[in-house]
Amino acid sequence: MSTEGGTKALVAALTANLGIAASKFVAFAFSGSSSMLAEGVHSLADSGNQVLLLVGGKRAQREATPEHPFGYGRERYIYAFLVSIVLFSVGGMFAVYEGYEKIAHPHELENWYWPVGVLVLAIGLEGWSFLTAFREAVKDKGEHGWPAYIRRAKAPELPVVLLEDTGALVGLVLALFGVGLTAITGDGVWDGVGTLCIGVLLIVIAFVLAIETRSLLLGESAHPEVVARIRDALVDHDSVDRVIHMRTMHLGPEELLVAAKIAVPSDSTAPEVAAAIDAAEVRIRRAVPIARVIYLEPDIYSAEKEAAGDDPYATPGGPVPGGVH
Repeated sequence: MSTEGGTKALVAALTANLGIAASKFVAFAFSGSSSMLAEGVHSLADSGNQVLLLVGGKRAQREATPEHPFGYGRERYIYAFLVSIVLFSVGGMFAVYEGYEKIAHPHELENWYWPVGVLVLAIGLEGWSFLTAFREAVKDKGEHGWPAYIRRAKAPELPVVLLEDTGALVGLVLALFGVGLTAITGDGVWDGVGTLCIGVLLIVIAFVLAIETRSLLLGESAHPEVVARIRDALVDHDSVDRVIHMRTMHLGPEELLVAAKIAVPSDSTAPEVAAAIDAAEVRIRRAVPIARVIYLEPDIYSAEKEAAGDDPYATPGGPVPGGVH
């Protein structure tokens, strides 16, 4: 995903949510609807989340330092994880509490037309934000389905905005359901039911975000097709015979670490091995431009060493990582 596309979706979502939050709080003040209060806090939390993602994207662009030699690309994952915490605590738990209170102590809805009007307006604005994120995500997801895209995406911004906007649209429909039934029946319990459903929805989305961003924070490998391109680029069947084993890890959405043990001809001289490594690095970066950090270890191929590559801790035959054998 391009950083520009993610930023565009975030700015659209932030603009929509700030306007929506203000209108929802006004509607709550005039109607006393707990659904509107929960939705107002939801939109406020979403606005804070978009600010967090924008800040994370900015901080991730800092140059590497001696203390952080691989740079700050993972800051985007940290801030995305913070988004899941905010969505769970500020949005979800608050809405569940408000819903419970309204069901336990219902009261009549006043000026019902305020929340209905605001909800219809909010659905339009959230729809605009969702379509913006959707169009940017379509460019990024390729042929993969949407669940696979959410699981596989290395840049957190678009999946977060998509999930937030989807949750916001469903939440608005739930709020409209609760307010509408309360206005029709005169029973404030329905407003509380809508609020409670909104809270449960936000908690579910927060858990999905937390699980996905946790995986990114731990360090995910490149997609299988990217790994295949790197393998193909490494082997030229001249100076590099084959890949004995390889590891990849995302240092950030647009930064990939590649570490591989490659088999070189047994009669290669030291200058030939050095030239082979330099040429292999050039081929990798040409095939996968985000491969920023590359470590290649030359070796003489044996089936035993290739098998040991399946276990990152195995060192049969005595090869020491980092050396030339």
